[in-house]
Amino acid sequence: MMNIEIERLHKEHWPEVREIYEMGIQTGKATFETKTPSWEIWSATHDLVCRLVAVEEETRKVLGWVALAPTSNRPVYEGVGETSIYIHDEGRGKRIGTRLMKELIYISEREGYWTLQAGIMPENIESIRIHENAGFREVGRREKVGKLNGAWRDVLLYERRSKIVGIE
Repeated sequence: MMNIEIERLHKEHWPEVREIYEMGIQTGKATFETKTPSWEIWSATHDLVCRLVAVEEETRKVLGWVALAPTSNRPVYEGVGETSIYIHDEGRGKRIGTRLMKELIYISEREGYWTLQAGIMPENIESIRIHENAGFREVGRREKVGKLNGAWRDVLLYERRSKIVGIE
């Protein structure tokens, strides 16, 4: 049985995080991105606190990551974040995604996030399960919202409202 630690994602994790992100890109169902950004661009667009990695305790190998990106810099959307979660091929089926998402939710609520949202391609059953198991619900579908490799793709919209952080 693998012992996994959940830690804050730091710059030194980036090479492995980038590799896992690239694995997700290769699936054709995880993102519209076709290449990974630099650490500087990725870090600048994600919350500094709400970013985590799952690390195998013995080998220190990163097996997954999760992060929040603020949905907007406009004050009216303060407290709303969009999730990203990626699991290494070697980490699949070990509930790493569930652990990462639960810890992200806990930290995000401490940081004042009251709504988390996700845009997930319908073919990405693994991500849908992780989100639904963490209390997200499907709230809509954006049809043909983006092109990936020349094909129009739909995105399912999921959200989770905090029961701890309220709307004032």
